[in-house]
Amino acid sequence: MRFERIFAWAGGAAFIASLAVLATWLASLGQPHPVGGWRPVAFDAVLFVVFAAHHSLLARASVQDAMRKVCPDRLLRTVYVWTASVLLILVCWFWQPIGGQVYLITGWRTLVHTVVALAGLLLIVLSVRAIDALELAGIRKSHGVSNLQIVGPYRLVRHPLYLGWMLIVFAPANMTGDRLFFAAISSAYLIVAIPWEERSLEAAYGAAYAAYKRLVRSRVIPYVY
Repeated sequence: MRFERIFAWAGGAAFIASLAVLATWLASLGQPHPVGGWRPVAFDAVLFVVFAAHHSLLARASVQDAMRKVCPDRLLRTVYVWTASVLLILVCWFWQPIGGQVYLITGWRTLVHTVVALAGLLLIVLSVRAIDALELAGIRKSHGVSNLQIVGPYRLVRHPLYLGWMLIVFAPANMTGDRLFFAAISSAYLIVAIPWEERSLEAAYGAAYAAYKRLVRSRVIPYVY
């Protein structure tokens, strides 16, 4: 049990480290690069798909059942966090510069972009507070159905974490080709993955989640999707 606790807390540390790497990397994407053509676009797309495939596969009940044959159920979330953290760092590390400048906004208008980014960050913070940060990081085991949250930002949309992410990645006043491509591909993945995620949530929470869907109609973009 002591090893499992160390493994879980180390996974939480890896999760935090991956977020720090991501934040630093996103800032670095604002550096100018010459246009690299389609080769880096294709490479980065494959790189991100590998990362995204992990999220999709390990979230499937059939895959989790297979993993339980070699991994205790109580460590499944920790293994998921470890894998996601390492893959996210690899995406940042191996990303090939796409280059190009989409737009560069200066002056007082940058304040608008800053406000949008801060709104996205606040939405993410409030969303994590409404659930359990330790559970999200794989340190604390899920408590099951009682964990269904329909308060705070979860009254606005069913996936406020995703909305916060989209606000942040599309907010930069200095929008380079790399920033735009990463914002587009990561947001597209989230939108495509939502129906599969919600099927898993319906299987886990049953009628409670069905009632929540009737209460909050928008999935991620208010009054749009």
